[in-house]
Formats: sequence, C-alpha cells, structure tokens
Amino acid sequence: MRGMTRRALFAGSAVGTAAALLPAAPAAAKPKSAAACASYRAEYHFTVPDQWKNDPQRPIWIDGEYRYFYLYNPDYFTGGTQAGTAWRLATSTDLVAFRDQGIAVPKDTTPNGDVWTGSAVVDTGNTAGYGAGAVVVLATMEPVEGADSQAQYLYYSTDGGRTFTHDGVEPVLPNPGVKDFRDPKVIRDAERGRWVMALAEHTKVGFYHSENLREWTYAGGFVKEGLGVLECPDLFRITAEDGTVKWVLGVSANGKGAGLPNTYAYWTGAFDGSAFTPDASEPQWLDHGWDWYGAVTFDRHRADGSVDPGKRYAMGWLNNWDYANITPTIDTDGFNGTDSIVREITMRRSSSGTYYLASRPVAALDTYVSRTVSLGDLSVEGTRVLDYRGTAYELSCEITWDQLTGAGVQLRRSSDGSRHIAAGIYGDYAFLNRRPTVNPDVSGRWQESKSPFGRAAGTVRLRILVDRTSVEMFVDDGRHVHSCEAFPYLIDTGVALFSIDGRAVFRNTVIREFTL
Repeated sequence: MRGMTRRALFAGSAVGTAAALLPAAPAAAKPKSAAACASYRAEYHFTVPDQWKNDPQRPIWIDGEYRYFYLYNPDYFTGGTQAGTAWRLATSTDLVAFRDQGIAVPKDTTPNGDVWTGSAVVDTGNTAGYGAGAVVVLATMEPVEGADSQAQYLYYSTDGGRTFTHDGVEPVLPNPGVKDFRDPKVIRDAERGRWVMALAEHTKVGFYHSENLREWTYAGGFVKEGLGVLECPDLFRITAEDGTVKWVLGVSANGKGAGLPNTYAYWTGAFDGSAFTPDASEPQWLDHGWDWYGAVTFDRHRADGSVDPGKRYAMGWLNNWDYANITPTIDTDGFNGTDSIVREITMRRSSSGTYYLASRPVAALDTYVSRTVSLGDLSVEGTRVLDYRGTAYELSCEITWDQLTGAGVQLRRSSDGSRHIAAGIYGDYAFLNRRPTVNPDVSGRWQESKSPFGRAAGTVRLRILVDRTSVEMFVDDGRHVHSCEAFPYLIDTGVALFSIDGRAVFRNTVIREFTL
C-alpha cells in the first residue's frame, strides 16, 4: 500500500448523539490548543519518532532480535503530496520496547521514486546471489502515477537489514497492464524448495513462484469481490491447538459498505503451492474495529531461534485512510503514526467446528507493569464510577449476570460522564463505541464497532488496552478484538462500570499501568 503524504491539521471532530444505551454525548467537542495540551504520544504503543508512518512491514528475526520496518515519510510536513515513503527500521527483543535505527530502504534513489509496501526475507540459502543470510526486500514502486506502472522491485542488504541497496532500476515483476499490482508478501515454501509471493491485484490475490527472488512466474490467484480493493496480502501456515495444520490467507480489506470491518480479513484453508482453497467463502476478521489496517503477521521465534509452528505475532497500523491525517499528535508532538500492541496469534476450533485465530497482547507486556490496582469483585446496577483515574492502562475483568440487556465499562470518562468511550456487550453483540468523545471520524458513520456475542452464556471476559489515542478490546480470550483511535481530552481520565436492565458482577477487576 502507498503512504499518504498530504498533511491535514486536526481541526476538531463533531461528536454526534450517543447510542441509545449510552449516556447523552455533547453536541460537539473541540480539542484544546497545542499550547494548552500535554503530550498525546502513546505511553506503551509504538509510535514513529517524527513526521509520518503508515503500513507495518513484516518483522524478521536476526541475531536474537526482531527487525521491524515500516513506511516512513521524512518529508511529511514540507514535501507536499509527492513526498512519498521510505522504509524505516526499529529493533526489539521483546516486541514491546523498540529502538529506532533510522531509514533502511531510502526513497528517490532511482527514477522509480518512493518505496511502498512489500516484505523482507532472510535469504539463508543465497538463492538470490547476494550472499548467505542477505536480507532481500521486494517492494512496490510506481514510476508513473496512474499509468498502470505499479511493479515489484528488489533491494538487498548485507548488514542484517540495517542498510539496503537497490538492484537496478528494472522491476523483478513488471506490471502486466493493470491498475492495482502491489504489496508483495514473500514466504519460503520449504516443502517445495522455492519462494512464493502473494500479491494484491484489485479484488484478487495473485500467487507467484521463484527459485531466486529475482525471476517470478504466475501460478494462480484467489478472487474475492465485495470487499473493495484488497491490499497487503498475508499467507502463512499454522498448527491449531488441536494439532490440525491450516493455511491462512489474509488481506487488508474495506468491508464497511457491506456492514463489515475495515481491517484484516482472513480465510482458513489449504494451499498447494499455487492455489488457496478456503474452508468457507466468507472471511473472518482478525479485528472488528475501525483502525487496524495494513496489518502483518510474522513468525514467533523461541529463545533458541526456532520457529513456533503453533503461534504467530501480529501488528497493525492504528489508523484508517478515511481520516488518516486527523490527529492532535501532529501539533502537540510533531508526528502522525501509531501501531497496535503486538499480539500473539493462535488457532482454535470453535464448538461449531470452525477454526479461527485468537489474539492476546504479547506476553512481554507483563514485564513492563509498573502499578497494579486490584479492585476485586464489584456489583453494578446502573453506573458505578471507580476511584481510579488514568490516560494509559489495561483494564481486565470477567462480567457475570443472570439477566440484563448490556454491561461494560466507560473509559477516558469526563467528570460529568458526558464524554467517554464505551466498551462491553449489548444484546447479541460486543461493542466498542467512541461516539461520546473526540475522535477522527468526522462523518459520524464509523463510531461503534460490533462483533457477535451470545448473551445467554451469562459471562464475558474483557481485556482492554487504553492509551492516549487508542483503545483495543479483547473479548473472551481474544475470540474477537476491536481497535479504534480516539482523542479524549487529556483531562478526561475517569473510569466507570455500567449495566443495563439488570445487575452485573465485575469479577477480578484489575487495572495495570506500564512503564517502558
């Protein structure tokens, strides 16, 4: 996917009326001036040091650390619409704390311009000829905008991915004469001794083979209409908790027009090296919120460097192209770009026999806990304001009930309760609703996200990560996740529990804060 480069200052977002189950919202809310605001930079989520970031690029494992690349525009404030993106590098040993390493794949070093989304691989077997262990990047570039010129170009590194050199100005996979031809995701097909590329081609994911990363042959494709232009494909194999081995095909997709998320759609199924056969025609979603786009999954390495076949990691860009430039961090902190927390991904089998991906925050986050507030079991009928205030924390609990319509939490709550973010369950769905606070969706259409939920169970487990400009809610051990941006006033720090049409007990309610 291409990086957006147009700058639009955050000018305030209208806050509409709240959903019927929520307290009334203010008619409008405008952010305080930059001079009056403290920092909006996230406390424990990855943020770009300055300027702009968008798509994460799949991290690779080298010498005991993850090397994480992402699209970065160093000229976001001054370069105008043609400034474009490079690849910037950050390193981490635990996927919580990252160290900036500067630009790795520069832009504008060839007539082809800036560098878009792609993927990096470690060429252990020297198949490309740059040396055993060289890092090879395949990335999209578009020499002539709007002229069906998107193609795949090669960069290589012999210093572990810290700096890259382009391999000439000709593409290794030229455009066949189509508009959308981008975001190569390359994996090693060890079973067949070759490389496989998944490529976004409008409503199709194309599959290509290569022996050497330099010459590619079309092998087949997977087509899905109704989800807009498919972007940032993903392809991997994972062993489920019951021992079943499945392939997963994922894409970043815009399902909003069909009442679906605008995040990461995926299918479980089988892959024979050339064709993907899904278990079902309709996708599942790794996130049901509005702001988890351009997501990548990647190998989970054990301490000895081996790959765990039953677990992966995932991370996404906490933003949405509908309002990508609307953020107070531009003025208060000089940057625009935040990532989700890294998640651990496993595959489970539901009671109906469907296999799905479950998510949980990366385990290393536990090592950064700086304060724990244990509130125990709390009985709620109506609204109960907690004796806690904060802008960045994790809240976890198990809600139980005999009979009610809904229950949940109000996060980043104003002193009068009129502004907040609501999260919980209502009727037959779980939800995350940002309408009653300042948020970037000026259209007012994308305020509440929903995922299926069976209220008859009488219980739900919630784990919610709150940071200064985001909320990520994990429902029932990560069966469903909701991620969204929101920009509450920094003075809105309260928390309240609520129930609707009945009594709920919030069991083992714990709030944790983190220091990196």
